Amino acid sequence: MEEARIPGYFKNKGILITGSTGFLGKILVEKILRVQPDVKRIYLPVRAPDAESAKKRVETEVIGKELFGLLRETHGKEGFQSLVDDKVVPLAGDIGHENFGVEGAQLAQMTREINVIVNGAATTNFYERYDVALDVNVMGVRHMCQLARQCPNLEVILHVSTAYVVGERQGVIQERAFKHGETLREDGAQLRLDVDAELRLARDYQRQLAGDDAEQKNERKAMKELGLARAREFGWPNTYVFTKALGEMTLAQELAGGGVPVAIVRPSIITSIHKDPLPGWIEGTRTIDAIIIGYAKQNLSCFLADLDLTMDVIPGDMVVNAMMAAAAAHASPPPPPAGQQRVPPPPPTVYHATSSLRNPAPYAVLYRTGIRYFSAHPRGVAGAGAGGRARPVRFFATVAGFTAYMVVRYRLPLELLRLLNLLLCGLLARPCAELRRRYAFVMRLVGLYGPFALFRGVFDDANVERLRLAMAPADRAAFGFDPKTLDWDDYFYSIHIPGVMKHVLK
Repeated sequence: MEEARIPGYFKNKGILITGSTGFLGKILVEKILRVQPDVKRIYLPVRAPDAESAKKRVETEVIGKELFGLLRETHGKEGFQSLVDDKVVPLAGDIGHENFGVEGAQLAQMTREINVIVNGAATTNFYERYDVALDVNVMGVRHMCQLARQCPNLEVILHVSTAYVVGERQGVIQERAFKHGETLREDGAQLRLDVDAELRLARDYQRQLAGDDAEQKNERKAMKELGLARAREFGWPNTYVFTKALGEMTLAQELAGGGVPVAIVRPSIITSIHKDPLPGWIEGTRTIDAIIIGYAKQNLSCFLADLDLTMDVIPGDMVVNAMMAAAAAHASPPPPPAGQQRVPPPPPTVYHATSSLRNPAPYAVLYRTGIRYFSAHPRGVAGAGAGGRARPVRFFATVAGFTAYMVVRYRLPLELLRLLNLLLCGLLARPCAELRRRYAFVMRLVGLYGPFALFRGVFDDANVERLRLAMAPADRAAFGFDPKTLDWDDYFYSIHIPGVMKHVLK
């Protein structure tokens, strides 16, 4: 078998990873340390007031996680701690600041040593405040690019985006980078998207709110509404994907004509680890997990989703494997001797880390494996463990059908309860509040995740397939990211749903 090349690439490399406290960031840090303990150094900037606080945060939120259990077992307690102390460098920083807030001798050493930058930091709140989303998803990219220009030995930049940055398109969606100023409007409106103008707009609007005493109380809501309005103005469904698109445009603009190759990895819905180091491990609530958790807690009676449509999901370890393969494949050779010019790299290459084209999984897979799992494990369902019977979730394939059901099931009973509660001097306050809570819960989930459940696009992954075919056989075995290898029924029943129950619902 041809010798593996990806671990060899990362040997003696200096790597900067933003977003290391996030789900993918942790998996990436663990994988690098596991497959290449001879990495030079891994710099992890995290929000913290000082170096000691940064160290504690990395120890608690990254290295201390159960995810690193295999590494601890392999190296032993002392060996593992020695590896971390030697290779992992926590930085008290913030991607919202120039040079991430790093200064002096530490900045000089870091920029000299960095060969690879992985930009994984992002705010993923779909309806984040516009100023906050711009600070992280756009200005964070700009500051990363400014830092990259100070790194004389930089070989590659890997930027993590999202497949849904393309908006609500249908049909086959190509792996194509955004052009600066491009919008998703299809109504013929002659709009041009200006990143700097959006940054100024958010700042000016925030100053306006701060100067108006009556508006200060509603600042958070107003900034959220501004983000949503601007996203929809240009054709995106929410603030998150809009600002991620702006971030991609910023990346291409800031590094245009530079000498460092750039790869953009766009994952779809990221799910729990499939294989290593810990099958089923997951943090936070992924998009589709809201359905699983809502069913387990028995507070989700219905959802807007077409069970015949594809839920484009990809396990987190496969995404990280594709990221490492892309970084190794795109890395440029060392800088040429003095007097020689480096050949400019091509525009950023986009990789769709997705499954909808090669191994589509309809929402029906999640539905049937969920029913099968909770039938076999009724103690996981609120009320069912004591002999109760779990209520099924009703799915609606159209907005009209869902809206009609919510009116009959919740809105009309709520109005009736409210009137009766008034007549009975508040005796029905508790059931009225409970019904209102259930209604608000379902509507909030559908508002957040409904557009993804009705998404009709298919992500082309030709670049990803070419990347995979170019890998050595040993690399394909150790860094697998081919969705065709997944049996979705087995994955959800045996790995993902148990993982959500254990690591999310505890």
